[in-house]
Amino acid sequence: MERATWGEGITVPSAIFVVAHETGGQVIGAFDRGQMIGFTLAIAGLRQGKTFLHSHMTAVLPDYRDQGIGRRLKLFQRQDALRRGIDLIEWTFDPLKFRNAHFNFERLGAVARRYIPNCYGITASPLHAGLPTDRLVAEWWLNSVRVKSVLADSPLPAREPIARISLPANLDERRANDSEAALRIQAQARTQFGKLFSEGYVATGLESHDASTHYILERGDTIGGQPLPPLAAS
Repeated sequence: MERATWGEGITVPSAIFVVAHETGGQVIGAFDRGQMIGFTLAIAGLRQGKTFLHSHMTAVLPDYRDQGIGRRLKLFQRQDALRRGIDLIEWTFDPLKFRNAHFNFERLGAVARRYIPNCYGITASPLHAGLPTDRLVAEWWLNSVRVKSVLADSPLPAREPIARISLPANLDERRANDSEAALRIQAQARTQFGKLFSEGYVATGLESHDASTHYILERGDTIGGQPLPPLAAS
């Protein structure tokens, strides 16, 4: 399933799944008549004295995508974490992959306020198209009003003041056909996210209009009723 999703170069050894399971992480599978069709892998973390989960991988087999299975995996992940007294799950995602960003913000209620340039290095995975692996860090505050509202299909409106980062909507096509243009767009996104995050903005949503896709960022240290703790110094 890892190979079907990311290719050969960045698969995680099976021993890591055992370690995660034995040390407080999560190894969760989705099944269809006994066949595993999706999974999520999370590793236990500790930051500023507080336990959280870092969700390193979530995948669904190609024939089962667009059927809500990924969301059901994340909801089960949330349920298991809350049962264990954990209220934060984090993961990284590519800011140029709008489908993933929409899922994270609009379907789960995650927020992001950290941007990591070339997080995993340049890989041979076809998903990365030879670009630096820049990543946003999703923070999923499981018990927040924001998350509960999104999961109930009643999302809270964005709170003023807001900022926008606008990027071309056809990024997948550009990544495949014009790597130089994709690099320029990635550099633009890196600069804009870095500037707005340094000013205290938090990415909370995604909108599409005509030929552009817009990240929505709100300013404040409380989003949807959830106080956001200060970021640890890097």
